[in-house]
Amino acid sequence: MGTPVEQQAALAGKFEAIWPHLDERQRRLLLGAEARSIGHGGIRLVARAAGVREATVSLGVSELDSGEPPLGRVRRPGGGRKRVADLDPALREALLALVEPDVRGDPMSPLRWTTKSTRHLAAELTRQGHRVSADTVGDLLREEGFSLQGNAKTIEGRQHPDRDAQFNYINEQAKAYQAEGNPVISVDTKKKELVGNYKNAGQEWHREGEPVRVQTHDFPDRELGKAIPYGIYDLAANTGWVNVGTDHDTAAFAVESIRRWWKARGSLDCPAASRLLITADAGGSNSYRTRAWKSELAALALETGLQITVCHFPPGTSQWNKVEHRLFSHITMNWRGRPLTSHEVIVNSIAATRTNAGLTVHAELDTSTCATGVTIGDRQMDVLPLDRHTWHGDWNYTLRPEPYAEINEAPDPFDQPSPDLAWLQHPAFTGLTPAQWDTLIAQLLTLHDTQHEGQLDKRRGHRPRIKGDGTTGRRPVLTLADRLIAVLLHQRLGLPQVAVARLFGVTPETVNRRIRDVRQLLQATGRTIKPVAPRLADVEALFELASTLPAEIKTAS
Repeated sequence: MGTPVEQQAALAGKFEAIWPHLDERQRRLLLGAEARSIGHGGIRLVARAAGVREATVSLGVSELDSGEPPLGRVRRPGGGRKRVADLDPALREALLALVEPDVRGDPMSPLRWTTKSTRHLAAELTRQGHRVSADTVGDLLREEGFSLQGNAKTIEGRQHPDRDAQFNYINEQAKAYQAEGNPVISVDTKKKELVGNYKNAGQEWHREGEPVRVQTHDFPDRELGKAIPYGIYDLAANTGWVNVGTDHDTAAFAVESIRRWWKARGSLDCPAASRLLITADAGGSNSYRTRAWKSELAALALETGLQITVCHFPPGTSQWNKVEHRLFSHITMNWRGRPLTSHEVIVNSIAATRTNAGLTVHAELDTSTCATGVTIGDRQMDVLPLDRHTWHGDWNYTLRPEPYAEINEAPDPFDQPSPDLAWLQHPAFTGLTPAQWDTLIAQLLTLHDTQHEGQLDKRRGHRPRIKGDGTTGRRPVLTLADRLIAVLLHQRLGLPQVAVARLFGVTPETVNRRIRDVRQLLQATGRTIKPVAPRLADVEALFELASTLPAEIKTAS
């Protein structure tokens, strides 16, 4: 066996070779086995060869002699340093009080308005006298059933009482149309997208440290503008059609998108179709409240010969519209993490969208302009071939393919009196010949524009005006010609302002303001209005005066 020195040297070489591959308990058992094999004096010899205490070797011998089965772990249960949560029983409750202040702790918790990260929680607990690390805080939270979670959009707000019934109605309508071979489409406008080198949500594979670099701020590019994708999803064919607009999301743009889909795809898929069912949400350009949407659909029905039925989802339930999760969600996934640098990139990315379920998408660019501020009056709505369903006629209606009258309800020209009051332009009331009237109106128009702009500037607090096309704003209640007639009736003929207001169908306060404005304009032109006889006390006196004039004035009045 050699001398003790030789044995110690041999053991030292063995331990040096195998030591790095063993854990604490395995080393102890190896030392105990070597000491037992040597016999008397083995514990001291092995301890010197391994460079450990003799008590460690002796413990290894005792563990081998005990005959216990393998533990499957380095230390026995309960061994090692005690956990912080065990040493500080109040730690767990203090942590939960911070995480759930409304349930367990003070509602005015120091971290109520702060991000509850593990570092912030650990710092606050340490401040309260519970020394703990961020990692330990994370372990304790997981033990209590916590995890990192985002917000879940599940609260739909106040639900309409007929919400579920409308869902069933839409479902029954769709099944009936599909059984007849008629198309059923789901439509909506996708979120407007900035065109340019801007950040797009999502991630794509790139070499580490080489991300696609984009603009730091998402200010719209004046030249590229925005893209407005209007989607049409065919439920039966599982196909999508997206019309990418560049102007405004209007009712005309929405119906034009449906028109393009029908001409290029719908009429080919369903050549024998006589009816079309459209499901849409309750807002946006295809809102159930938008009159222009119904007017444009009436024109489409007449053009295509289709009976067009529209069923709207109740307010607040747009996520149930098929186009949202059958088409738009896949488009978003397809272009994730990719800057939409041009309209071409947007159109091609949409057209390349595919799914394992067989979805195919066609996309095209629509650069046409869309008029904004279009209003449809009551008379035009009354003549539309529109039938409202007995169940929620506001959400469900049908446009028949029938001709209808197009009524021009444009505002009266500002330099002309309202049609029903044109008879008051007669020289007997104004004291002006037609030529003098036209000259005066032309002068007042120029001055009125300056006056009106000054009034708007004062209302804005002299802040710069936002540039626009000049088409915004309310239609004036009284035209400039109406206002001039009101001044002449009041100052020339003495008709009280209350009577003038009754004549024009406005409030006396409105008449007072307009008379004051026109007086300022007349002063700027150097004109004065002289009172004449007879003086009129009320509207009846005005009508009596009109009865003495030629027949056409009598008829008008």
